[in-house]
Amino acid sequence: MIRVDVANRQGILRIDQKRLEAAVRQALRHTGREQAQVILAVVDDATIAQLHGRHLDDATPTDVLSFLLESGPDGLEGEVIVSAETAARSAARYGWSPGEELLLYAVHGALHLAGCLDATPAQRSEMRKQERAVLGHFGLNPRYRARTEPNR
Repeated sequence: MIRVDVANRQGILRIDQKRLEAAVRQALRHTGREQAQVILAVVDDATIAQLHGRHLDDATPTDVLSFLLESGPDGLEGEVIVSAETAARSAARYGWSPGEELLLYAVHGALHLAGCLDATPAQRSEMRKQERAVLGHFGLNPRYRARTEPNR
């Protein structure tokens, strides 16, 4: 069983808690995980910047942070923190709603928990492939370049 608990700690964006839970479950199942416990926290930029600074020495807002707490043959346990404020600010540039942008962040974070990386160009390409596969279950096809950029 994959258990996802959503903690909504922001007032910027109305969230679809069930859809966020389903997206995290889908991302983990996509990577072959059937046992997991994940807390998904939806926060504002100030909160995510504070966490980003504390854990990664970069006190600027970011879209998503993932923390793997435990992983083994019996499953994984982790936390994903996503910024609703960043999603609200960024969504229009990519041609979709803030809720859909937030869903991408949740999927991205869950894939990180499952071991997907994005530090190199090859890893980033694979991560995007996995994100597209998972978001496809929700009828979504993410863009990775802003609508105003050439060669999208």
